[in-house]
Amino acid sequence: MPPTELELVTDDERDAADGDPAHRRDDAADDVDYRAHPERYEIGRGEEGVFKVQPYKSELLPLWGYADRETADEGGREIYERFRQYERDVDFVGMDMARKYLQMGYTRAMRYAKYSGGRKYVDGEERDPVYWADPDKREAALIYQAWLKKVRDNEGYQRLKAHHRERHG
Repeated sequence: MPPTELELVTDDERDAADGDPAHRRDDAADDVDYRAHPERYEIGRGEEGVFKVQPYKSELLPLWGYADRETADEGGREIYERFRQYERDVDFVGMDMARKYLQMGYTRAMRYAKYSGGRKYVDGEERDPVYWADPDKREAALIYQAWLKKVRDNEGYQRLKAHHRERHG
């Protein structure tokens, strides 16, 4: 069977047609190396692209966890160490991805802290939060929040973020 027209479209052409870069689409291929092609990275909102942007996903995901305070302490510290290495390498995409993993640690842990089993919705209806449904997860969230603040307040990060936006949108 011959390839369809859709299969012959390049990533760049699809990005232009869809208006979203590969790491923000659900159908994105994981074969883009964003270290080699930082111009293809869009900062986006919140945690967008956290499971798609390679090679950073492979480097950061194994470090990330929020089961309890110890796990968050270890994960937050290791992700922050990676952030500092990316900063020394002047690798904004790596720095931003580390920020996203820290932010995801905070938001995921806080969801479990407020909602038993992490279930914010039941039968399509939003549940009322319980303060604190899981105190261990709240402690984990607060650990990630502290690491996240260090990253957001980092002058090098702010400077490279502005530079990336100027150059790549």
